[in-house]
Amino acid sequence: MVSVSSLNCSLPSFCYLTSVAKITDRMSEEKDVRRVDVHEEEEDGDDDGAVGFSESTFLVPWMRLDMLRALFARNMALPRHHAPVLEEMTLNGIAKYIQSGKGKRILCMVGAGISTSAGIPDFRSPGSGLYHNLQKYNLPHPQAIFEMSYFKMNPQPFFTLAKELYPGEFKPTVSHYFMRFLRDKGLLLRCYTQNIDTLERVAGLTDDNLVEAHGSFHTSHCLGCQKAFPLTWMKEEIFKDNIPVCDECEGLVKPDIIFFGESLPQRFFQCIQTDFSDCDLLIIMGTSLVVQPFSSLTNRVSETTPRLLLNMERSGQTDPIMAALGLGSGMDFDSENAYRDVAWLGKCDDGCLALAELLGWKEEFEALVTAEHSRIDEELTTAKLQGATIGAHHS
Repeated sequence: MVSVSSLNCSLPSFCYLTSVAKITDRMSEEKDVRRVDVHEEEEDGDDDGAVGFSESTFLVPWMRLDMLRALFARNMALPRHHAPVLEEMTLNGIAKYIQSGKGKRILCMVGAGISTSAGIPDFRSPGSGLYHNLQKYNLPHPQAIFEMSYFKMNPQPFFTLAKELYPGEFKPTVSHYFMRFLRDKGLLLRCYTQNIDTLERVAGLTDDNLVEAHGSFHTSHCLGCQKAFPLTWMKEEIFKDNIPVCDECEGLVKPDIIFFGESLPQRFFQCIQTDFSDCDLLIIMGTSLVVQPFSSLTNRVSETTPRLLLNMERSGQTDPIMAALGLGSGMDFDSENAYRDVAWLGKCDDGCLALAELLGWKEEFEALVTAEHSRIDEELTTAKLQGATIGAHHS
């Protein structure tokens, strides 16, 4: 047993533990456990496509026990060694796990990386990221476009941007359809998404299949009287270049995406209470796992639940020093103690296709994607022809 007093407190990671304890003690006094106040400047780094959350976010109180349990678990005991959960720490090992019948309740956690192949930019990639291309809006700072105070004062930049990125102008990717395919196979427990583009819904996932952690454009509400407005109404207003206004109280209408300082959807907190304990395989796609509280969800599954990361780079890993102390709560892909975590590095679409092939599903899966993309192309063509006919009639 290692005592706290015997540790060198000059050790940076241990001092970090002390800071976390102080923060969580302070946060335990908060009354609204669903609020994350994040008005701090974001740090440089990779982005998950999350709206309303910075990398320097505070911990919400419900995370307090999770963090303390992870950081001070086992009374500072030395690491416990687990028997391997997978036959091999590879994508093939994950496939064999599913084929064995053990992966029957699969949770997916996804970020902006699953939508980039659809043409939707992430937030901070140099040159192409959303925050690097907002100069034309004359914002006081890039994040202002997603700040409630600025939105109420000047909503035009947000709605101009929304027209460029509006749902329905893009087709779901292979990664989106892979989750739909898992659902059709009876294996998807739920998809937790950070994205606001609603492409999960376009791919065929329903309200029951989804937890939109940062909200989406699917519904909108008046900021005054709280009247609800559907996706079709909001889209029509945006494409007319109107500022959407409530027809009852003339209040400003905002899509139900989470802005900086807003509370997460209640459904997020309701579903995590059971989903992660019921899950027997966690698949994480296209996220750098730095935005809280979403990133902490990877630690809520049981210690015997395999976790697969499909991403361009490793993310969500245990700090090496914390792992040596037995306090690591992140994922462990490479150490001698690794027993359940697999990282497949590359484009998410390629990872989904590779897994489908290992499972013997590739032809069936590719047929689904081809059929769905053809259907969407036909619908878009029909809509354009109808629009042209209506325009000619009015002329």
